[in-house]
Parts: sequence; C-alpha cells; structure tokens
Amino acid sequence: MLNIQGLMKQAQMMQKKMQEEQAKLATQEVSGNSANGMIAVTLNGKSEMTKISIDKSLITAEDKEMLEDLIMVAYNDAHNKVEALTEESMKNATGGVSLGGLKIPF
Repeated sequence: MLNIQGLMKQAQMMQKKMQEEQAKLATQEVSGNSANGMIAVTLNGKSEMTKISIDKSLITAEDKEMLEDLIMVAYNDAHNKVEALTEESMKNATGGVSLGGLKIPF
C-alpha cells in the first residue's frame, strides 16, 4: 500500500526547495554577447534585461539594422544561459527528476 502521507510530505519538501531555487535564480545575473563582445546584455534569472553595453564604434546611422541584429543575438545568448541555469537549478531542487519541459512560473 502506498504511503500517501509520505508522498505528500515529499511533494511539499520538493515544492519548498523549488521555491527557494526560484528565489535564488531571480537574484542571479548572466551576460550574453555578440560581435566578439562589442555588444553585451545582462539578464537576471527572470530573463529581464538589466544592462546593455554597446561599443561606440558600432553606433552609426548606416549600421542601424546590423546593430539591431547584434542586440538580438546578444539577448538570445544571455536568455539561453538563463534557461540553462534555470534547468540546472530545478534539477537540484527536484533531486535530478526531470520536469519534462515544465516551465517555471516566471
């Protein structure tokens, strides 16, 4: 017979651990870059951009489209790092149990 109380206690412990990991992730920052570091963006653990740095040599009217593309590349680089950080953090919270693509509620 299944020990329902034991399962519920484990689920509550896992939920608490996941909440702790989410709070910790929200305070972490990662940076992504493009054009050999000439454009860099920093995101927090919620994928919110907190900083952007653009080398002044890239700022010209005729290179507007290239600059926009490079900013997107840098953002996506940082965003992918946040996703990897989140996945690793949730593995730690769940004891290595995969959540099967379950998105964290931020």
